[in-house]
Amino acid sequence: MTTLLLPILLALLPVILLIMFIQAKDKLHPEPAMQLVKAFFAGVLTLPISLLFYYMLMGSYECAETVGGQIMNAFVGAAIPEESAKLLVLWLVLRKNRFFDEHLDGIVYAVMVGLGFAAIENILYVLFKENWIAVGIVRSLLAVPAHYIFAVFMGYFYTKAYFARDKKWLNYALALFVPIVLHGVYDMLLLVGGVLGGWICVMLFVMCCAMCYFLHKAAYERIKLMAQSDMIIMPEPATDNVANSSDNIEYIEYEENNNANKE
Repeated sequence: MTTLLLPILLALLPVILLIMFIQAKDKLHPEPAMQLVKAFFAGVLTLPISLLFYYMLMGSYECAETVGGQIMNAFVGAAIPEESAKLLVLWLVLRKNRFFDEHLDGIVYAVMVGLGFAAIENILYVLFKENWIAVGIVRSLLAVPAHYIFAVFMGYFYTKAYFARDKKWLNYALALFVPIVLHGVYDMLLLVGGVLGGWICVMLFVMCCAMCYFLHKAAYERIKLMAQSDMIIMPEPATDNVANSSDNIEYIEYEENNNANKE
């Protein structure tokens, strides 16, 4: 029992910390605990859904151990099925959710879905590796935070689509496209590095770490932006206030850019 418990705890620790982090940012009107639990376990279900999407796209095809093969594996084998499954589940969680009434809520629910997927994936990775401590530590620093970042961007664009009248379908498309690109590039750097080996592998790994660092900062800025917009307005979908809420987001972005230029 102990031999199973320790790997599972190691796999879940980064997930728990990131859940605590995103909950701490939702200060104005925190989401009900049961709704967050529901979103998290719905995220767990994205794993079998993503496997279904994988077999629909790839069938029994196995990517070659080449640069091109691993790029295909990164995007078609991982990013597209996984992020598509997450967006589908996020839509199911939010489509009749009466608590989805603030801009930050979209990011919070997307993160819960994304971390649900990351939790079950991390447990499976850690449990079936002999060097589970090393695997758990590396994935805690890279893979789990990466899924959190992808979820923040998905929730950000999903929220913009939900509360805005104009560019609605563009933002829905970006809620899928942006996480797929980020996820695909992240996996590509690691998988291609594994094929090439040597110093190129080290260089690509460093690039992957740098990518995660800068994306984390970008994700944090979007969390702040949505939190600030909720302090200014209380959005109401399908009313005139929706257009105003979108304008307020644009105004905040404009003010932040002006302040940055002045500095």
